[in-house]
Amino acid sequence: MKRLKDIIREARLQQGIVLREVASATEIDQTIINKFELGERKPSRKQVEKLSDFYGLDKDELIIAWKSDLVYNDLKDEKLASKILKVAEQKIKYSKLPYKA
Repeated sequence: MKRLKDIIREARLQQGIVLREVASATEIDQTIINKFELGERKPSRKQVEKLSDFYGLDKDELIIAWKSDLVYNDLKDEKLASKILKVAEQKIKYSKLPYKA
């Protein structure tokens, strides 16, 4: 389970690309991309999608890594984290049921 910051940094290094090239192609400031890679700042969904397109990474996998990082950061110090996740999952399933009047 890699974190988003690790995935995008590894993709950049494996492809031999410098930050300024990523910034130019994605129209995301170089300093901000660096902060994404260091885990000091969280990208928006649109930025994640741009990075996915640029690096040729699976968009769904990158979004899952991004969202799971957000959830993890929100719940990592919460004693009831597992129960909260179970209830949230139930709420998501319930909200997708067809509405019956």
